[in-house]
Amino acid sequence: MEKENGSFNFKSPLLFFVIVWSIIWKGIALWHAARNRQLPWFLSLLIVNTVGLVEIMYLIFFRKDRQLDE
Repeated sequence: MEKENGSFNFKSPLLFFVIVWSIIWKGIALWHAARNRQLPWFLSLLIVNTVGLVEIMYLIFFRKDRQLDE
C-alpha cells in the first residue's frame, strides 16, 4: 500500500480488492448461517471482520448441509 505525505492511500486497488473479497465471503457465510438457523455463527460472522478467513472456515467446516427432502 502506498503512502502519500504520511497518510494512507484509500484509492489503492489492493484495498478495493480486499474490501470486495471480504464482502463477498461475508455475504455467502451470513446467508448460510441464517438459512441454517445458526444464530451464534451468524452473530460472530456479522461482528468479526477477518477479511473472509473465518467466513471461509465456517463454509468449509461448520456449515450444516441441508437435506433435499426438507
